Amino acid sequence: MKAAVAQQRSLLEVAELDAELSKMAHRASHLPEREDRERMQTDQAAANDRLGALRIALEDLDTQVSRFEAEIDAVRQREERDRSLLQSVADAKQLGDLQHELGTLERRQSDLEDSLLEVMERREQLQAGQTAELAAIETLQADLAATEQALDGVLAGIDQTRRLHASRREELTAALDPELVALYERQRAGGGPGAALLQGRRCGACRIEIDRGELARISAAADDDVLRCPECGAILLRVKGASQ
Repeated sequence: MKAAVAQQRSLLEVAELDAELSKMAHRASHLPEREDRERMQTDQAAANDRLGALRIALEDLDTQVSRFEAEIDAVRQREERDRSLLQSVADAKQLGDLQHELGTLERRQSDLEDSLLEVMERREQLQAGQTAELAAIETLQADLAATEQALDGVLAGIDQTRRLHASRREELTAALDPELVALYERQRAGGGPGAALLQGRRCGACRIEIDRGELARISAAADDDVLRCPECGAILLRVKGASQ
């Protein structure tokens, strides 16, 4: 295949643009702002899970509080009833039974109140934890919003440059020989650069030095010959004045 030196120079620019586009795609997916956002999202999810667990625990404690309060109220009502009966009971045995039951009720009330106090103290601790988690989530949400804004700004800059490069690439490839473009794209489809500058004895695509015999053949070829790297198959561009 033949390609004028001007075509080869344009193809070199296309290859350089493709390399830059690949770098931008990699950079866009590995931005520190993206990693910060993912970390904050993970932290926020963990904080929300902790908050959910605290809310469930508080609901359980509220149920216990209601149960203890109901039991204490029932004991108090029973005590009031027994004390009222004491005023009207004359039988010694019945009087003794009432006094014994009142003692039992007083102990039961004391035990229930102690248990209620423990639950209330635990509830107070959980409420403090809930308040702390809510504050942490609020801070995380603010930090996450700021990080997402920074990420959007960086991505917008990358996308603007990408669109400029893509536009220039389209302009260049439109002016190239379709057969040359097809060869270039087939080579790129293999996963490596489709074309690269010959840098001394080294292929700019695979970075492998070309042996002297092959290099002599390359040197003897006409300027408009389209040559391939014997190692990786990339189009070797011999463009004078190109950056080495």
